[in-house]
Amino acid sequence: MNAEEIKSTLKKYNLQSWSKQRNLNPIPVEKADGIYFWDYDGNRYSDMSSQLVNMNLGFGNKAIGDAIKEQVDKFCFVGPSFGAESRAKLAKKIIEVMPDNMGKVFFTNAGAESNENAIKIARMFTGKSKVFSRYRSYHGSSFGSGNLTGEPRRYALEPGIPGFIKFFDPYIYREPIEFKSEEEATKYYLQKLREQIIYEGPDSIAAIVLETITGSNGVIIPPKGYLPGVRALCDEFKILMICDEVMTGWGRTGTMFGFENFGIKPDIVTFAKGVTCGYVQLGGVVVSKKIAEYFDDNMLSCGLTYSGHPLACAAGLACVNYYEEAHILSNVKEVGKVLGERLEEIKVKHASVGDVRYIGLFSAVELVKDKKTKEPIVPYGRDPEGIMGKILGKLRERKFMTYTHENMILVAPPLIITKEQLEEELAKLDEVLDTVDKEFI
Repeated sequence: MNAEEIKSTLKKYNLQSWSKQRNLNPIPVEKADGIYFWDYDGNRYSDMSSQLVNMNLGFGNKAIGDAIKEQVDKFCFVGPSFGAESRAKLAKKIIEVMPDNMGKVFFTNAGAESNENAIKIARMFTGKSKVFSRYRSYHGSSFGSGNLTGEPRRYALEPGIPGFIKFFDPYIYREPIEFKSEEEATKYYLQKLREQIIYEGPDSIAAIVLETITGSNGVIIPPKGYLPGVRALCDEFKILMICDEVMTGWGRTGTMFGFENFGIKPDIVTFAKGVTCGYVQLGGVVVSKKIAEYFDDNMLSCGLTYSGHPLACAAGLACVNYYEEAHILSNVKEVGKVLGERLEEIKVKHASVGDVRYIGLFSAVELVKDKKTKEPIVPYGRDPEGIMGKILGKLRERKFMTYTHENMILVAPPLIITKEQLEEELAKLDEVLDTVDKEFI
């Protein structure tokens, strides 16, 4: 197929997620390497969102590709009840890089499935039914994970499943209260969460599920003491703490997992994306030793045909080993420092930039109409004039490829990006924001 044949065939036969289908214009990709991909006309694009914040190691990683090929030559598939070397080795490796309270991993195919099964495990283990999650959150779009999700992508699932309770993020930038410090904000948010737990009945709450750092909904980083405070509430009321590490896991924040930045040990961790960087689909649920021991004598009512798929596990093992052998975390910390410095400069320079938030190579630029009032450049849950789409189009013209959500531009490049590459791409973002300042506010 040539480029036009690929595009026209996709538009005729394929439904694309989160889109009105009529005016779609997918870029046919001919080749890719590192942080770049090329269309059939030879144009080079920079992947500044790691596709869907999953291709942490970029395109064309030979170690992962070779591991997949080696497994193909052995066998491509055996069911979850059989022994596969790649499955065994990856399970062991994951527990080794987790905190010392963790016991076993249940493999899934993606982040949504990981969160689905985490909910089931929490309910089975505790015998309780309610699950707390936050309004500004995305945990997947299948029925269970979609009910966990708090933002507008949950609406298509409503009326939803009973027992899913929402609470608010510690979103200090948008809070009408002027806090004197992060610690003061933490105290306020924890008091409100504690009150809600009491009102819902602690004896009915199985788990509190949090994206360790809120992802697509704005890279909202919890204030000092917040996550340890949630951990303390969970301990007090015998509620499981589940950290959704689908985006923040596997080096994105400069530590192997996002929760390591905050000195906590969850009871359950969900992951996907960066465990294989998209080379083969894989996700998982890691449970504490205490939870793992419970299922020694109680039925684990979770099952997937492709749980621990041998090809995916081979890719995952190569990927996790590569993080360590190539010192990826060091690069994230080093280049992430530059990202933070440049974003702060962009915030000062541009009238349309209300806030920037960043940790490691995970960041968001929040766009506003007015810095003083903090009015978002588009209303929450709506973009009637297509402003964010137009801004995204201007970035695309400059071959800076990412995605937007609400009034946020996400900047989350592959973890292999160099300082020089980052500087080159942020100059494009800076240029587009000049236009935003003039045309959209």
